[in-house]
Amino acid sequence: MSTGSGGNAPTPTPAPAPAPEYVNLTYLLSVAGPFHTFLNYLESTKVIDTFQNQANNTEQGITIFVPKDDSFKGLKKPSLSKLSDDQLKSLILFHALPKYYALADFNDLSTKGPITTLAGGQYTLNFTDDSGTVHLDSGWSKTKVASAVHSTDPVAIYQVNKVLLPEAIFGTDIPPTPAPSPAPDISPAADSPSADSKEGGSPSKALPSDSAAHRVMKLSIWSHLVLAVLGGFVLLF
Repeated sequence: MSTGSGGNAPTPTPAPAPAPEYVNLTYLLSVAGPFHTFLNYLESTKVIDTFQNQANNTEQGITIFVPKDDSFKGLKKPSLSKLSDDQLKSLILFHALPKYYALADFNDLSTKGPITTLAGGQYTLNFTDDSGTVHLDSGWSKTKVASAVHSTDPVAIYQVNKVLLPEAIFGTDIPPTPAPSPAPDISPAADSPSADSKEGGSPSKALPSDSAAHRVMKLSIWSHLVLAVLGGFVLLF
C-alpha cells in the first residue's frame, strides 16, 4: 500500500532586512541652525563626503559638533583665513567623532581621557559631564553642548557655542582667559579730608591767600598811624 511522498515543505527564505535609511547631512544642517558657515566649510573642504561615508557606510556611525554662524563671526584670534587648505580640512574634521554617541554616553566618555576625533592623531577632545550638561575642551576652546539637533543612530549632531580650535594647529601657547574688568575708582567727595589730612590726624586749615595777607598788612599800618596822631593830640592838650 502506497504511503505517498510525505516530504516536508521547504522552509521559506526570510526576507532580507531593509537597508537603513540614507542620512543626508547636508539637508539636516540646512534646515537646522543656522549652520550655513559650517556647512560651507564642509562643502569647500570636501569633508562632507567623509562625514556622509562615516554616517551611512560604517557600523560605528558619527557624532558631529556644529557651531552656529555667530560662533564664526565672533572668532577674531586666531583667524581661520590664515590656515592652509590641509589645516582647514583638519579643523573641520576635528568637529566629529568616528562613532555615534547619544547624550547619555558622554557620562562614560568623560572618564576615558582625550578622545580622538575624525581628524586623527593629536586631534583630541576632552569631555566632562556635569549633571547632564556635556562640556568639551580642545585646549583653545572650552564650550558645551547647547542642544541636540539630531540624535538617531547612526548619526548624532549637537550644537556647540564655539568653534573647536585644536592645539595640533594653533599650538599650546593658549592665551589666558581675560580677567574681569576692575571696579571703577570712586573719586573722594569735595569735602572729604585729603590723604595728607588723614595722616596728620585732623584736616589742616586753608592758608590765607596773598591778597588777603596784603590787606591785613595795610590795615595794620593805618591803625598805627591813627594811634600815633591821636597820641600827639593827647600830649598837646
